[in-house]
Amino acid sequence: MTVMEVKGVLGTISFDGEWVTITKTPVGARPAPVRLRAADVTSTRFKRGTRLFHGYVQFLLPGAVAAGESKGPLAGGRPPYTDPNSLSIPRGSNDAAEKLVAAVEQARG
Repeated sequence: MTVMEVKGVLGTISFDGEWVTITKTPVGARPAPVRLRAADVTSTRFKRGTRLFHGYVQFLLPGAVAAGESKGPLAGGRPPYTDPNSLSIPRGSNDAAEKLVAAVEQARG
């Protein structure tokens, strides 16, 4: 399987068929990737980005509490940036993110 990659807001998500890697690129700091084994993911959450708000991809793990959606005019109903298992995505990445989520669901299944 080829590596799938989704360009997010301040980061990327890639999936190689077994591992999901979320690399956030904070301003001024070195990227700190988070690696999740697809078999360990208990569920995924995907919200499509719109013209007004970014969407997000979130991976849930056993025993972990999902970070809730932030409320407010700028948050647009996304998990906070500090959640290591999610990444905000722009509207242009919706199709790639949907394919990546489907591939992770299939791999964990």
